[in-house]
Amino acid sequence: MTSTSTSPNPYQAAPARTLSVTSFALGLASIVFSWTFLAPIAGLVLGVLALSREPQGRTFAIWGIVLNAVMLAGILIGLLIAVVGVGFGLAFLPWHVVGAHL
Repeated sequence: MTSTSTSPNPYQAAPARTLSVTSFALGLASIVFSWTFLAPIAGLVLGVLALSREPQGRTFAIWGIVLNAVMLAGILIGLLIAVVGVGFGLAFLPWHVVGAHL
């Protein structure tokens, strides 16, 4: 007995969410493993690209953008604190004593 019915394929391919999942993974990894500069920028770019190219992966893309932006903001705040700290450190050096020995 042979069946010749044409039923729809139950194994359809999942929608492509490569960019959005990669952005999310880079954002999560950059926070967990303290990857500082390159990974958050790449994740942010991939998240923005995923918003326009992958409507099925919108949630992953948004979370990827948020996580990568948080990491980049933390890096910028840390750099600002370091620069201000070095500036204050140099400002309070006893320059008059250093110049007197020369």
